Amino acid sequence: MSAAIASLVSYGSDSDSENDSEPNTSVEKDGPVDPDATAHLKPLQTGRTMSLAVLNSAPEVAVKESVETGTHLDPSLKEVTYNPTFETMFAPEFGPMNPFRTQQMAAPRNMLSGYAEPAHVNDFMFEQQRRTFSTYGYALDPSIDTHQPSSNGYIGAVDEAEKNKGLTVFETGHKKAEKRKKIKGGEAGEIEGFLGPWAKYADEKDVAKPTDDEKKELEEIIAKRQKKGKNEEESPAEEKTVLHVKEMYDYQGRSYLHVPQDVGVNLRSGEVPDKCYLPKKQIHVWSGHTKGVSAIRLFPSSGHLLLSCSMDCKIKLWEVYNERRCIRTFIGHSKAVRDICFNNTGTQFLSAGYDRYLKLWDSETGQCISRFTNRKVPYCVKFNPDEDKQNLFVAGMSDKKIVQWDIRTGEVVQEYDRHLGAVNTITFVDDHRRFVSTSDDKSLRVWEWDIPVDFKYIAEPSMHSMPAVTLSPNGKWLACQSMDNQILIFGAQNRFRLNKKKIFKGHMVAGYACQVDFSPDMSYVVSGDADGKLNIWDWKTTKLYHRIKAHDKVCISALWHPHETSKVITCGWDGQIKLWD
Repeated sequence: MSAAIASLVSYGSDSDSENDSEPNTSVEKDGPVDPDATAHLKPLQTGRTMSLAVLNSAPEVAVKESVETGTHLDPSLKEVTYNPTFETMFAPEFGPMNPFRTQQMAAPRNMLSGYAEPAHVNDFMFEQQRRTFSTYGYALDPSIDTHQPSSNGYIGAVDEAEKNKGLTVFETGHKKAEKRKKIKGGEAGEIEGFLGPWAKYADEKDVAKPTDDEKKELEEIIAKRQKKGKNEEESPAEEKTVLHVKEMYDYQGRSYLHVPQDVGVNLRSGEVPDKCYLPKKQIHVWSGHTKGVSAIRLFPSSGHLLLSCSMDCKIKLWEVYNERRCIRTFIGHSKAVRDICFNNTGTQFLSAGYDRYLKLWDSETGQCISRFTNRKVPYCVKFNPDEDKQNLFVAGMSDKKIVQWDIRTGEVVQEYDRHLGAVNTITFVDDHRRFVSTSDDKSLRVWEWDIPVDFKYIAEPSMHSMPAVTLSPNGKWLACQSMDNQILIFGAQNRFRLNKKKIFKGHMVAGYACQVDFSPDMSYVVSGDADGKLNIWDWKTTKLYHRIKAHDKVCISALWHPHETSKVITCGWDGQIKLWD
């Protein structure tokens, strides 16, 4: 350490001679000096030179795979100084080519929809051209770089551009229209003659007359309407009737409407059978309709005749007892017959067809007495069952109305217009003072006779449409065929409440208006279903007791004979009517 200090001291002295002499004396004093400590102070030796080793920064490496040695293009380059091959130009930027990419996806893109080159367009200019194009249909062609617009420098409606001299939206300032002049309306002091702000315009027209072209159009439309009207008015089909039995009157001069007394059952009594039994087998088939049967009705009170209407546009009257013949056919509808209804005595009946006509027929002679229409399709028809109102009937129409006609005048006397959908059924309850209607609007409404406002409206969110309703023989219950494959029972006297204990299930009816019926003693409920089966439930327990395969297609109606213990009549869309016992 002392040697190093000594050398520093000697380095700072003035003369070389002192330099030479002093260290020697000091070294001698302190002992031998390490040559490395003073190596940097000595001049470089010229004899020996140090050799540097050359380092290879990129040695050759033996590679097993062949490495691609192509020139690579920078994708951001705009100019290339040599001719690259197609493969080089369109090679993927990194890594190998993705085999699953479509040509569109593989193309170079700098935005989602493709490759947009930067263009220097002023925002205002762009907006101006866009608005001009959307208003007038022309704009400057952006691909032509000129300051002077020429006729071929436009895209879109070039003729418009020439007409408007290429003016843009912002340049063509439309002149303000002159204000319409009003008639001057006197002084404010005059109360009578003062018009003020209520004065008419000078050029105002009081009467709007159609121009000649408009007149022509209107005349054409009116002519078409009149033609249509004529067609509809001409459309009621010609009424005919065919008697199928040899003698219309027997040896005593009685017609087939006379109730027979030789059938083993007293059809004239008002008493119901004491106990009813389940029908087991088919005992007769009435065949004669060529298409599906849509409804069947028994003769009032006696039930010795059966009336059926069908999609073959015909209505037929059949015997229920003795030979069970087809007695008469009523032909008079040009389209399928939807519903039929006897009056109280059975001497007349109404039919409702898809040809928009309601017709009143004489059951005995087959004559069509009168026809009614309001140019809408009637879905159901019912006579008022009151003895003193036998001249009135109601029909549920496709236009949401229930229409009431008077047979004597042939005119509509009342309209019940509250439903929100086509009216499907009408059922009289409460000693014929009221009637219940159901509709496609999934509601049930109760009306007082001749009062066009429903006094009860039943509609629950869980309710479905109920296209078939039947009143029980004791008049206390309404059986409604619901479209969720259930028969619901409503009270028919005052509250019209749903009887939750009596719900009849187990059949498939969704989409079909299968008519329900009760046995005369109220011990069974019967209904057809979509599979053509006849279902019989017990009224008390609501159990499904019996199921019979009755028809090949939908079994649309089932009627229990009011005087018989176990006779049920069914009809189906296979065109057959069957009697079960």
